[in-house]
Amino acid sequence: MLKAGDKAPDFKAADQNGNIVSLSGLLAEGKRVILYFYPKDNTPGCTAEACSLRDGYAELSKRGVVVVGVSADSVASHLKFREKHQLPFTLLADADHAIAEAYGTWGEKRFMGRTYMGMIRTTFVIGTDGVIGQVFEKVDTKRHFEQIVDGLGQ
Repeated sequence: MLKAGDKAPDFKAADQNGNIVSLSGLLAEGKRVILYFYPKDNTPGCTAEACSLRDGYAELSKRGVVVVGVSADSVASHLKFREKHQLPFTLLADADHAIAEAYGTWGEKRFMGRTYMGMIRTTFVIGTDGVIGQVFEKVDTKRHFEQIVDGLGQ
């Protein structure tokens, strides 16, 4: 997995509307990027995390930060999830796990005695220079916005 100080890998993926989004394009806007990886749309933990970020979105925007969520769900699933929970930020479809693999967030997971490959919940704060400033591996889904703001300082 990538760590603070590493250069964030560029990516291109379709958002909830089918538009192609790239990290280089987001950085060209001169904003920091919160890139958060989550396992699945409309599951309790992922919904809590997304809603925490939604509720803090205005504050993050004031701080010059753009939020982007990534999961292996489809464009259509992301659109429904975004509309259902009124999420103001971009969700990227990473069906082939290319972004997750580049960031080290696709890996072995265990649940109820079963081992499988899946998305490891992780958030990266990427500076305007494309360098990772902070990594959250232990995400508090209900308080993720607060975790990020505490980490941003400012």
